[in-house]
Amino acid sequence: MSKPANFIWYELMTPDPLGAAAFYGAVVGWTIASHGDKTAGGVDYRMIGRSDGGQAGGVLALDADMLAGGARPIWIGYLNVDDVDTAVDAIRADSGTVQMGPMDIAVGRIAMVTDPQGAALYVMDPVPPPGMEGMESDVFSVTEAQHMRWNELATSDPDAAIAFYKQHFGWGQEGEIAMGEMGAYRFFQRGEIGIGAVMPLMEGYPVPMWTFYIGVDDIDRAHAAVTANGGTITNEPMEIPGGEFAMNAVDPQGAAIGFVGPRKS
Repeated sequence: MSKPANFIWYELMTPDPLGAAAFYGAVVGWTIASHGDKTAGGVDYRMIGRSDGGQAGGVLALDADMLAGGARPIWIGYLNVDDVDTAVDAIRADSGTVQMGPMDIAVGRIAMVTDPQGAALYVMDPVPPPGMEGMESDVFSVTEAQHMRWNELATSDPDAAIAFYKQHFGWGQEGEIAMGEMGAYRFFQRGEIGIGAVMPLMEGYPVPMWTFYIGVDDIDRAHAAVTANGGTITNEPMEIPGGEFAMNAVDPQGAAIGFVGPRKS
C-alpha cells in the first residue's frame, strides 16, 4: 500500500439509534440524526455530528432480521486500503475471514473482514467528497474531544496480530507497558503517530475485538453521564501516560466503548 492505513470511519451498530443518540449526546456531546437515511440496501444509517461541524462516524440501525441473524451491538472501525479486492484476497490468504464481500456504496468500496484471531473490521477505498480529494479523514485524533482518540485490540495471539497488521496495513509496533501476569500492552504506530495498542485477551472479553476510546472534555463528567443515562462502567477511570484518564463502559444497548480525557475536578 502507498502509506500506512488509518482509521477513517467508525460505526456503531445498534438496535436503538434514538437511545444511542441520547446516551452519546449526554456523554460525549455528539448529535445523531433522529431519522436515518435509507441506503441502497434499505439500511437505516445516521451520521454522528461533532459540535465543530465535522463528523465522528455513523450509526447503523440493526433491524429484527439482522438481530435474528446474529448481529449484536458493537463499534467497528474502517481502515483505508488502496484496493479493497486485493486487500480482501490477501487477508483471506493470511487466515483472515471475509464476513461481507467487497461491495460499492455511495462513498466508496468496502468489505467486512476479521483478522486471523477473529477481530472484526472494515476495509475501505473511499471516494472523497468533491473538493476534498487528497485530504485525510479526521474522525481519529490523538488529542481532540469528540473524536476517537485510541484503538485497542484485545486478542488471543498478540504476536500473530502484530505481524498481521504490520503486513496488511503498514503499521509499526514499538514500545510496551508490562501488565504483570496479564502480559504486555504493546503500542501500534502509523508512521510517527501512536494510534493504539494490542494486548492479550483477558477475562471479560468474549472474543478478540477492537475497543475504541472516544475523547471527552472531562472524564469525571463523562463518568457521571454514563451512569445517569443508562450505561454501565466496566473499568473505572485510570490514569494513563501523559496524565489523562481512560475508562471503559457498555452503552445502554450493549456496545462496549471506552472514553479518554482529562480530570478537571
